[in-house]
Amino acid sequence: MSFSTELNQSILKLHDLIDAVDRIVIGKKEVTRLTIVAMLAGGHVLFQDIPGVGKTLLIRTIAKCLQADFSRIQFTPDLIPSDIIGFSVPNKDGSIFDFHRGPIFNQLLLADEINRTSPRTQAAMLEAMSERQVTLDGRTYPLPEPFFVLATQNPIDYEGTYPLPEAQLDRFLFQLSLGYPAHEQEVEMLAAPDQQKTVSTLQAIMPIDEFLTLREAVDSIHVEPSLLHYIVSLATLTRNHSAIRLGVSPRGSQHCLLAAKAHALIEGRHYVNPTDILTVLKPVYRHRLLFEQSLSAVEIDSFIDQLTDELVVPTKSVRRR
Repeated sequence: MSFSTELNQSILKLHDLIDAVDRIVIGKKEVTRLTIVAMLAGGHVLFQDIPGVGKTLLIRTIAKCLQADFSRIQFTPDLIPSDIIGFSVPNKDGSIFDFHRGPIFNQLLLADEINRTSPRTQAAMLEAMSERQVTLDGRTYPLPEPFFVLATQNPIDYEGTYPLPEAQLDRFLFQLSLGYPAHEQEVEMLAAPDQQKTVSTLQAIMPIDEFLTLREAVDSIHVEPSLLHYIVSLATLTRNHSAIRLGVSPRGSQHCLLAAKAHALIEGRHYVNPTDILTVLKPVYRHRLLFEQSLSAVEIDSFIDQLTDELVVPTKSVRRR
């Protein structure tokens, strides 16, 4: 089995897109790649990082490369749900209410500093993220297809932040972090042309409709039963571990499977192998694990590594089809 010529060409375009973003957001190619993997899987991404490392620039650049309808919401303490989803106003004679759509009605939404607003306003995002629709005054309005939320949040110990509820965190497929650039990468960034101006002149690499075709192809990626058992066994370890108060949900297992299939696709394979699962595991698990005591980001990643060491990776039964 092999991909069609058209599909292979689209996969090559994805790699061109990743390279284009890397020329602007220097040194964060793997984060860009994982962001594209999450979007191929139809999922949302939460970027947790300190301010000023390029989260917003990364998201704006991806939107420009995909020629997607794009909006940005700056989350603040005084933001209210209608600022996000929109509001209804009566027409001239008052007999009918017209719905004025909010900025959430775009294909790609940058939810900037999402944890700086109140839990009530954060809750307005739940229905949109899980069901791709919003409800107002008893009426339901579908969101565009595709619909991605790429959200940023500052570390929760920063002043003026509210922890995101577990139900909302679980709607994010990945949690990613850019971190500080390496010394040489930061020097290269300083020597490069103005990044914001470069983004504004960037040409689209792949139309969003073509990206949708790739998304549909993710469903055709083959997964051996042994790997399905492996994904569930990893999740079960988190649910029974004494150091974990809240383990990975079944939705987390589903997200792990979808992300592994999307990763296989971007690698040009029509089947999932264990490397695909291990590559996406940390981004899928980081924000879903609630520990009995506070752990740093590095400690959480190390803990996930320890979990994978407890299980034998099923390699023999994974075959090419």
